[in-house]
Amino acid sequence: MAKQKESSSRIKNEAQYEALRDKGYSKEKAARIANTENSGVKGGKASPYEERTKKELYQQAQDIGIDGRSKMSKNELIHALRNN
Repeated sequence: MAKQKESSSRIKNEAQYEALRDKGYSKEKAARIANTENSGVKGGKASPYEERTKKELYQQAQDIGIDGRSKMSKNELIHALRNN
């Protein structure tokens, strides 16, 4: 039990992590998403992907660990972010 608390203490947004796990996300992927800078931000506060620069999209993809991002176009980054 102590091991579980230790690993969960590294999660920035525990509620989001648990919700993602309940949806079937792997522990690694749920942790990656729950530990992003804006984890848990809701209500359209983030700008739509189409309004962001390729550099901003690349950074977001890097933050959540999308593989192959360096070779992706802006549209491919948008698709990868929406489907990750």
